[in-house]
Amino acid sequence: MKIKKKLSLTSYCYLLPCMLVFAVFLFYPFVKTVYLSLFKTNKYGQAKLFVGLENYTDLLTSASFQNSLKVTMIYVVIVVLGSMFLGLVTAVLCNKAFPGIRVFSTAYALPMAIASSSAAMIFKIMLNPSIGIVNKLLGTNINWFNDPKTALICVAVLTAWLNSGINFLYFAGLGNIDESIYERASVDGANGIQKFFSLTLPGLSPIMFYTLVVNIIQAFQSFGQIKILTEGGPSESTNVIVYSIYRNAFFNYRFGTAAAQSVILFFIIMLITLVMFKMEKKGVNY
Repeated sequence: MKIKKKLSLTSYCYLLPCMLVFAVFLFYPFVKTVYLSLFKTNKYGQAKLFVGLENYTDLLTSASFQNSLKVTMIYVVIVVLGSMFLGLVTAVLCNKAFPGIRVFSTAYALPMAIASSSAAMIFKIMLNPSIGIVNKLLGTNINWFNDPKTALICVAVLTAWLNSGINFLYFAGLGNIDESIYERASVDGANGIQKFFSLTLPGLSPIMFYTLVVNIIQAFQSFGQIKILTEGGPSESTNVIVYSIYRNAFFNYRFGTAAAQSVILFFIIMLITLVMFKMEKKGVNY
């Protein structure tokens, strides 16, 4: 018994440095955010007047916050589907050995090494209504980032491309699927499409589940490209929750409201993640 207790104590000692880091950089900021969300603050972010849940009720009845929720959900759907599709397609293309495979693999993985701010600046030039190459090629004169109908789609497409690089590496696990399964399917007369949907996708389901969770969390946290390209506009068409938090805190100095938005965002992501883990047993084959 003494040996077991000693081993148990030793294990906790090994965990102590990690828990201290979490306490300083994760647990304390979260508790502080929840605390601030219950107060009205001054412009320095100091809690001054306790208002309870008033910040939350004001947000949930606010047309601007409701619009942010809607915009965020649309944005997340476009980003997640787009980035996972690009990652999967490029991984399938690079699954076979052919001359120049390393060049293509590097090119497909490259977006993960590009800063969102740098990519946003390049994208802004490409979609410039006057000198942008996109309008030149399409023969149009669209002001992509100043049109509420196209601004959100443009930012989402950029983010999807940025996230596709890491997804390409995740889906590189295609090579771990047993080739004999495909050989038996070929003998049974299955074509390429049937093999993809009946063998490849089920074989990738654990990786796809993990990638889906990670991509959803990353999409909810997007900020840099929105700040550079649209600043939440036009007409709040790209005002996702993270940018709304930033604007409330550092422009309107409403730190209590911003903290309440952060807590709501945390619970939205947590709820989506819990639902997905609940559904995991039905859609994932190990």
